[in-house]
Amino acid sequence: MLSIRQLLFHYQSDEFRLEFDELVITTGETLAIKGPSGCGKTTLLQLIAGILKPQSGVISWRDKRISNMAETVLRDFRLRTFGMVFQSFELLEYLSVRDNILLPVHISMSLRLNTVIQRRAVELAEKVGIAEKLPRKVKQLSQGERQRVAICRALLLQPEVILADEPTGNLDPGNRRRVFNILLSYALENGATLITVTHDQSLLDRFSRVLDFQQLNQSSATV
Repeated sequence: MLSIRQLLFHYQSDEFRLEFDELVITTGETLAIKGPSGCGKTTLLQLIAGILKPQSGVISWRDKRISNMAETVLRDFRLRTFGMVFQSFELLEYLSVRDNILLPVHISMSLRLNTVIQRRAVELAEKVGIAEKLPRKVKQLSQGERQRVAICRALLLQPEVILADEPTGNLDPGNRRRVFNILLSYALENGATLITVTHDQSLLDRFSRVLDFQQLNQSSATV
Protein backbone atom coordinates (compact mmCIF):
# COMPACT_ATOMS: atom_id res chain seq x y z
CA MET A 1 0.00 0.00 0.00
CA LEU A 2 1.16 3.49 -0.84
CA SER A 3 0.23 6.00 1.83
CA ILE A 4 0.62 9.78 1.80
CA ARG A 5 -0.41 11.65 4.93
CA GLN A 6 -0.46 15.31 5.94
CA LEU A 7 1.40 16.31 2.80
CA LEU A 8 2.66 19.83 2.27
CA PHE A 9 4.92 20.72 -0.62
CA HIS A 10 5.77 24.00 -2.25
CA TYR A 11 8.49 25.32 -4.53
CA GLN A 12 10.59 28.15 -3.15
CA SER A 13 10.42 30.14 -6.37
CA ASP A 14 6.66 30.47 -6.84
CA GLU A 15 3.29 30.29 -5.08
CA PHE A 16 2.47 26.70 -6.03
CA ARG A 17 1.36 24.53 -3.09
CA LEU A 18 0.36 20.89 -2.91
CA GLU A 19 -1.49 20.12 0.30
CA PHE A 20 -3.88 17.41 1.44
CA ASP A 21 -4.50 15.17 4.43
CA GLU A 22 -4.43 11.65 3.05
CA LEU A 23 -4.04 9.65 -0.14
CA VAL A 24 -4.06 5.85 0.00
CA ILE A 25 -3.38 3.73 -3.07
CA THR A 26 -3.78 0.01 -2.54
CA THR A 27 -1.29 -2.57 -3.79
CA GLY A 28 -2.26 -3.69 -7.28
CA GLU A 29 -4.52 -0.72 -7.91
CA THR A 30 -4.53 0.92 -11.33
CA LEU A 31 -5.02 4.63 -10.79
CA ALA A 32 -5.44 7.42 -13.33
CA ILE A 33 -4.83 11.00 -12.25
CA LYS A 34 -6.32 13.73 -14.39
CA GLY A 35 -6.49 17.48 -14.11
CA PRO A 36 -5.44 20.70 -15.83
CA SER A 37 -1.82 21.44 -16.68
CA GLY A 38 0.17 22.99 -13.86
CA CYS A 39 -1.94 21.68 -10.99
CA GLY A 40 0.79 19.40 -9.59
CA LYS A 41 0.20 15.96 -11.08
CA THR A 42 3.84 15.49 -12.13
CA THR A 43 4.98 16.92 -8.79
CA LEU A 44 2.99 14.23 -6.98
CA LEU A 45 4.70 11.44 -8.96
CA GLN A 46 8.10 12.93 -8.14
CA LEU A 47 7.20 13.13 -4.46
CA ILE A 48 6.13 9.47 -4.44
CA ALA A 49 9.44 8.49 -6.06
CA GLY A 50 11.45 10.57 -3.61
CA ILE A 51 12.85 12.83 -6.34
CA LEU A 52 11.25 15.75 -4.49
CA LYS A 53 10.98 16.02 -0.71
CA PRO A 54 7.88 17.46 0.98
CA GLN A 55 8.16 20.27 3.52
CA SER A 56 6.08 18.08 5.83
CA GLY A 57 4.13 14.85 5.80
CA VAL A 58 4.88 11.15 5.35
CA ILE A 59 5.04 9.19 2.11
CA SER A 60 5.44 5.45 2.56
CA TRP A 61 5.35 2.24 0.55
CA ARG A 62 4.79 -1.03 2.42
CA ASP A 63 5.64 0.74 5.70
CA LYS A 64 8.94 2.09 4.34
CA ARG A 65 9.04 5.87 4.70
CA ILE A 66 10.23 7.19 1.35
CA SER A 67 10.10 10.78 2.53
CA ASN A 68 12.62 10.03 5.32
CA MET A 69 15.14 7.89 3.42
CA ALA A 70 18.75 8.94 3.07
CA GLU A 71 19.64 9.64 -0.57
CA THR A 72 22.03 6.69 -0.86
CA VAL A 73 19.36 4.26 0.37
CA LEU A 74 16.62 5.96 -1.61
CA ARG A 75 18.47 5.68 -4.94
CA ASP A 76 18.65 1.89 -4.80
CA PHE A 77 15.14 1.60 -3.36
CA ARG A 78 13.78 3.73 -6.22
CA LEU A 79 15.51 1.63 -8.88
CA ARG A 80 14.21 -1.64 -7.43
CA THR A 81 10.68 -0.50 -6.53
CA PHE A 82 9.55 2.09 -9.09
CA GLY A 83 9.38 1.94 -12.85
CA MET A 84 9.22 5.54 -14.01
CA VAL A 85 8.04 6.95 -17.33
CA PHE A 86 8.89 10.65 -17.39
CA GLN A 87 6.96 13.10 -19.52
CA SER A 88 10.26 14.35 -20.94
CA PHE A 89 11.54 10.74 -21.28
CA GLU A 90 14.92 11.47 -19.53
CA LEU A 91 16.87 9.44 -22.08
CA LEU A 92 20.59 9.84 -22.76
CA GLU A 93 20.98 10.75 -26.42
CA TYR A 94 24.60 9.64 -26.72
CA LEU A 95 23.67 6.07 -25.69
CA SER A 96 22.03 3.42 -27.83
CA VAL A 97 18.41 2.40 -27.36
CA ARG A 98 19.62 -0.83 -25.77
CA ASP A 99 21.80 0.97 -23.21
CA ASN A 100 19.03 3.43 -22.38
CA ILE A 101 16.72 0.52 -21.60
CA LEU A 102 19.46 -1.08 -19.48
CA LEU A 103 20.33 2.19 -17.73
CA PRO A 104 18.81 1.23 -14.32
CA VAL A 105 21.34 -1.61 -14.09
CA HIS A 106 24.25 0.53 -15.26
CA ILE A 107 23.67 3.18 -12.58
CA SER A 108 22.90 0.80 -9.72
CA MET A 109 25.55 0.02 -7.12
CA SER A 110 24.01 -3.35 -6.28
CA LEU A 111 22.59 -4.72 -9.56
CA ARG A 112 24.65 -6.60 -12.13
CA LEU A 113 23.95 -6.97 -15.82
CA ASN A 114 23.26 -10.59 -16.72
CA THR A 115 21.75 -12.57 -19.58
CA VAL A 116 18.29 -12.61 -18.00
CA ILE A 117 18.12 -8.81 -17.85
CA GLN A 118 19.59 -8.48 -21.35
CA ARG A 119 16.99 -10.89 -22.70
CA ARG A 120 14.21 -9.02 -20.95
CA ALA A 121 15.35 -5.75 -22.57
CA VAL A 122 15.05 -7.34 -26.01
CA GLU A 123 11.65 -8.86 -25.21
CA LEU A 124 10.29 -5.50 -24.04
CA ALA A 125 11.62 -3.79 -27.17
CA GLU A 126 9.86 -6.41 -29.28
CA LYS A 127 6.58 -5.89 -27.44
CA VAL A 128 6.55 -2.15 -28.11
CA GLY A 129 7.80 -2.51 -31.68
CA ILE A 130 11.31 -1.03 -31.47
CA ALA A 131 13.49 -4.16 -31.46
CA GLU A 132 15.14 -3.18 -34.75
CA LYS A 133 16.11 0.17 -33.17
CA LEU A 134 18.15 -1.32 -30.31
CA PRO A 135 21.60 -0.51 -31.81
CA ARG A 136 20.64 3.06 -32.77
CA LYS A 137 21.40 6.19 -30.80
CA VAL A 138 18.38 7.78 -29.16
CA LYS A 139 18.97 11.02 -31.08
CA GLN A 140 17.99 9.14 -34.24
CA LEU A 141 14.51 8.30 -32.93
CA SER A 142 11.16 9.99 -33.28
CA GLN A 143 9.32 11.29 -30.23
CA GLY A 144 7.00 8.28 -30.25
CA GLU A 145 9.93 5.87 -30.43
CA ARG A 146 11.63 7.64 -27.53
CA GLN A 147 8.44 7.26 -25.51
CA ARG A 148 8.51 3.51 -26.10
CA VAL A 149 12.18 3.31 -25.04
CA ALA A 150 11.24 5.03 -21.78
CA ILE A 151 8.46 2.50 -21.17
CA CYS A 152 10.81 -0.44 -21.77
CA ARG A 153 13.28 1.05 -19.28
CA ALA A 154 10.52 1.49 -16.70
CA LEU A 155 9.54 -2.19 -16.88
CA LEU A 156 13.05 -3.65 -17.09
CA LEU A 157 13.49 -4.52 -13.41
CA GLN A 158 9.88 -5.69 -12.94
CA PRO A 159 8.90 -2.91 -10.54
CA GLU A 160 6.26 -3.10 -7.84
CA VAL A 161 4.99 0.38 -8.76
CA ILE A 162 4.80 2.04 -12.17
CA LEU A 163 4.74 5.84 -12.15
CA ALA A 164 3.82 6.99 -15.64
CA ASP A 165 3.54 10.64 -16.63
CA GLU A 166 1.55 10.88 -19.89
CA PRO A 167 2.99 7.54 -21.12
CA THR A 168 0.95 7.59 -24.36
CA GLY A 169 1.05 11.33 -25.02
CA ASN A 170 3.43 11.19 -28.01
CA LEU A 171 2.00 8.12 -29.71
CA ASP A 172 -0.36 7.58 -32.61
CA PRO A 173 -3.68 5.84 -31.81
CA GLY A 174 -2.43 2.35 -32.70
CA ASN A 175 0.73 2.56 -30.63
CA ARG A 176 -1.17 4.34 -27.84
CA ARG A 177 -3.39 1.30 -27.37
CA ARG A 178 -0.47 -1.09 -27.73
CA VAL A 179 1.71 0.64 -25.15
CA PHE A 180 -1.08 1.21 -22.66
CA ASN A 181 -2.11 -2.44 -22.91
CA ILE A 182 1.49 -3.44 -22.09
CA LEU A 183 1.55 -1.24 -18.98
CA LEU A 184 -1.88 -2.37 -17.82
CA SER A 185 -1.20 -6.05 -18.54
CA TYR A 186 2.08 -5.88 -16.64
CA ALA A 187 0.33 -4.38 -13.61
CA LEU A 188 -2.51 -6.92 -13.64
CA GLU A 189 -0.29 -9.95 -14.24
CA ASN A 190 2.27 -9.01 -11.59
CA GLY A 191 0.03 -7.44 -8.95
CA ALA A 192 1.89 -4.16 -9.48
CA THR A 193 0.46 -0.74 -8.74
CA LEU A 194 0.02 1.52 -11.76
CA ILE A 195 -0.25 5.29 -11.20
CA THR A 196 -0.70 7.20 -14.43
CA VAL A 197 -1.07 10.90 -15.15
CA THR A 198 -3.11 11.22 -18.33
CA HIS A 199 -5.15 13.65 -20.37
CA ASP A 200 -6.45 10.84 -22.58
CA GLN A 201 -10.14 10.57 -21.73
CA SER A 202 -10.49 7.40 -23.83
CA LEU A 203 -8.27 5.47 -21.39
CA LEU A 204 -9.98 6.38 -18.13
CA ASP A 205 -12.46 3.51 -18.05
CA ARG A 206 -9.55 1.03 -18.18
CA PHE A 207 -8.37 2.02 -14.69
CA SER A 208 -9.76 0.73 -11.42
CA ARG A 209 -9.94 4.30 -10.07
CA VAL A 210 -9.76 7.80 -11.49
CA LEU A 211 -8.81 10.85 -9.42
CA ASP A 212 -9.49 14.37 -10.53
CA PHE A 213 -6.38 16.09 -9.28
CA GLN A 214 -8.26 19.26 -8.48
CA GLN A 215 -9.84 17.32 -5.62
CA LEU A 216 -6.38 16.54 -4.21
CA ASN A 217 -4.81 19.95 -4.42
CA GLN A 218 -6.85 21.52 -1.68
CA SER A 219 -6.52 21.66 2.05
CA SER A 220 -8.13 18.82 4.07
CA ALA A 221 -8.66 16.58 1.03
CA THR A 222 -8.82 12.86 1.83
CA VAL A 223 -9.05 10.33 -1.02
